[in-house]
Amino acid sequence: MATKASEARSTEARARAEASFRKEERAKDGAKAMVEYQTNSRVVREKTARLKALRLAKEAADKEVGKEKEVGRAGKAAARKI
Repeated sequence: MATKASEARSTEARARAEASFRKEERAKDGAKAMVEYQTNSRVVREKTARLKALRLAKEAADKEVGKEKEVGRAGKAAARKI
């Protein structure tokens, strides 16, 4: 009988150890997933900021080109009237 009891305790101890190991593995996987999520979020924010800066620069350049065309047209119209 003593062997059955010790086998049961051994089996229970092994089951607890395996459960603890699985719990630690899940925690490590969760931490790894969180780091990956945060890294991806940072990359997306940086890319969005870069694209916004490019868009604003293009809009400003297009606005300047539009002003130059207006000035150029006004100068040509004045020259025609003379």
